[in-house]
Amino acid sequence: MASAAGVSGGPNKQSVGDDLEGFAVAVVREEGAWKVSALKKTALYDLGDAERQLLALRATGAVFGLLDVDDEFFIILRPAPSGAQLLISDATAGIDYDIAADTLEAMGVEVPDLDPDELDDVDPWEEGDLGILADLGLPDAVMSVIVGDTDLYADEQVGMIAARLGFADELSKVLDALGH
Repeated sequence: MASAAGVSGGPNKQSVGDDLEGFAVAVVREEGAWKVSALKKTALYDLGDAERQLLALRATGAVFGLLDVDDEFFIILRPAPSGAQLLISDATAGIDYDIAADTLEAMGVEVPDLDPDELDDVDPWEEGDLGILADLGLPDAVMSVIVGDTDLYADEQVGMIAARLGFADELSKVLDALGH
């Protein structure tokens, strides 16, 4: 099976033709105001593509991407000159999703060595920088509570992040326009 992002994976990996649910948005904070815009759907398949789309915004303020992949997990991507900061809400997603495996690889974390058939019996855990949005008003302790609430779907967790930082209305408008 072909892999979407060049990561060779097991038989459960998604292929380029798979239609992932979810959304990818860019969030920009400039002059005290939030702006949320949709990224191309390709951002859900390729971490490098998501980063290129964010860098193309050329914003002077804080920029980060929120990727909700299949409502299973989310990724926060914050481009920086020294390399992107990353947070993935569920490291076990690296077993089934190329973009999750790419995210773990970019952080220098190995994809968990778990049997795909036993994933339902394993509690998910996050990997990356819980303080990724701390300078914008979301402390790592609060982010830890959000990603630790495994009863929520990824879009609900992203909604909590947006509400906490103050761009929930802007996110809602973009998601409505995307039909999500």
